[in-house]
Amino acid sequence: QVQLVESGGGLVQPGGSLRLSCTTSGFTLNNYAIGWFRQAPGEEREGVSCIDVSGRRTHYEGSVKDRFTISRDTAKNTVYLQMNSLKPEDTAVYYCATEPICMGSRIVPQPGYDNWGQGTQVTVSS
Repeated sequence: QVQLVESGGGLVQPGGSLRLSCTTSGFTLNNYAIGWFRQAPGEEREGVSCIDVSGRRTHYEGSVKDRFTISRDTAKNTVYLQMNSLKPEDTAVYYCATEPICMGSRIVPQPGYDNWGQGTQVTVSS
């Protein structure tokens, strides 16, 4: 059973950092692209970043480029999202998903994707 569990969120002040983890099971991580998405209250879910099957190509949504870094550790079956210089507008629940569609800075889930986990809450506030 394909499972992805997000963790690492929390409350941080503006300018601070967090590292999110997406721990995967039920599939071989180095055979799948993985994406990070977020959803703020009252907003649609949006793509944040993705890493391709090879682990060498990454994509970022425009507002997080140069602040967030996606990486993976296939030995630990985990994908990370290092978030630096956090802003209040980064506040959201963050989710990871398999096989996102990544086209430059546009990152969207596969049509009909329904294997969303609980997500992890990130709150940026002073």
